[in-house]
Order: sequence, then structure tokens, then C-alpha cells
Amino acid sequence: MRYQLELFFTALGFFTRIPVPAWVPWSAERMNHAARYFALVGWVVGAVGALGYLALAWLLPPAVAVILSMALTIRLTGAFHEDGFADSCDGLGGGWDKAQVLAIMKDSRIGSYGTIGMVLMLLAKAAALVELAEPAALASLAGSAASVLPADPMSPGVDVALALLVAHPLSRLAATVVMHHLPYVRADDSAKSAAVARPLAPAELALAAACGLLPLLLLPPASALGALLAAAAVTVWTARLFRRQLGGYTGDLLRATPQG
Repeated sequence: MRYQLELFFTALGFFTRIPVPAWVPWSAERMNHAARYFALVGWVVGAVGALGYLALAWLLPPAVAVILSMALTIRLTGAFHEDGFADSCDGLGGGWDKAQVLAIMKDSRIGSYGTIGMVLMLLAKAAALVELAEPAALASLAGSAASVLPADPMSPGVDVALALLVAHPLSRLAATVVMHHLPYVRADDSAKSAAVARPLAPAELALAAACGLLPLLLLPPASALGALLAAAAVTVWTARLFRRQLGGYTGDLLRATPQG
């Protein structure tokens, strides 16, 4: 159990800016096995975003609370996934062949595709969450929320909180599945993402799936099924795109996947 806890803290330190206890050892091997807890890290990030929104929604308009909640999770992860999304947009949008795509994604500068892609992605995410904050959407989830959260079911933002609690783990599970099924295509093993670039063992994949899928129990069955099918469709489409363009994935593509 201590080893598993150390692996979780290793993943938490890698995928977020949350300080980990000093007693947690680090090694390339431990980092390699910590990928099983990528979705569990989503529990932490989702909880911070959900609690932040619930607190802010009592004081501020929904749109402002959504934006500040997004800023909170971006700060928590160090824009880890947003940066990967921008690099992926630049590479896939501006590259003509595999070598050019890889070279563009390695460039630390952001181009037109990256800028436009990241702005549109953040706007779409904010618009979706603001839409969930509308009274009609709130009423549709009030029944399930009342049985899960200790707050008044008609309190502002319960549905947004549920969406964040489910989306963060589920989207990170999608990235884990991509990593499991596709090869890592960069030859430079010194890249940071090479530390976790490997297929998971069956037990590791089962644990990752449990961490990513359990939050779906927070939703009504129909909503949970819809979220699962949507995540599965995006994951399959993403994996096919990566395979067609590059024959596998890079660290940037893997970091971008949860933003899909």
C-alpha cells in the first residue's frame, strides 16, 4: 500500500504543481509505473475545480465563476495540458510530414494554429460550463446531485461541479488509453514524457479504468452513458488521428488528449 501511495504522489507531482511529501522517492522506474494513477490525479484536479466553482458561484455570476474555476485548475496543473494542446495544434496544423510535425511541436514558440486552437478550446469549455449553469440544466440534474452532494440541490453550480468531477478523471483515462494502445514515436528518450511512455500491464490498465470510470456514478444513468460514449468516440478518433499522422503519439499529443 505504501508503494501504491508513493506511485500516486509521484503521478501527482508529475502532472500537477502540488508539492509531494519529501519522503516520496523518485526514480524513472517509479515514474514509469505511476501512469496508472493519471485518472486519479483527475479526481484531485476535478475536486479543486468543482469546489472552487461552488464557492465562487455564491458570490459571482456563473460566467465569471466558470472562468475563475478554469483558471484555478490551469494554475494547479501549470497549464500542462493547454500547452500540449497548443503545440499539437501547431504541429498537426502546420506540418506536412512526420519529421516536420515533430520539429514544430518541439519548438517552444506558439504559432497561429496553437493560438487559435487554444483560444477556441478554452472558449468552448467555458461556454459548455456556463450552459450547464443555466436553471434548465440545473433542474435536469437536481435529483442525482441531491443524493451525492451535501448541499441544497437547488444551490447554484451543482451540475457544473458534477461535470468537473466526472470530466477530469474521464479525460485523463482517455489519454491513458491512447498511451496504452499507441507507440511513443520520439527517438529522443530524454524527453520528459518518455518516462511514462509504455503500454500498461493488465492490472495497471484495470486500475486506471476504475479511477476514470467510477466518477460516472455521480451522474444519472442516461447522462453517464452519454458521457462514456462521447469520451470513447473522441478517444478512438484521437488515436486514429495520431496513428495516421505520426504512427503513434508524442508527449504533446498525450498532454493534449484530455482537452479533447
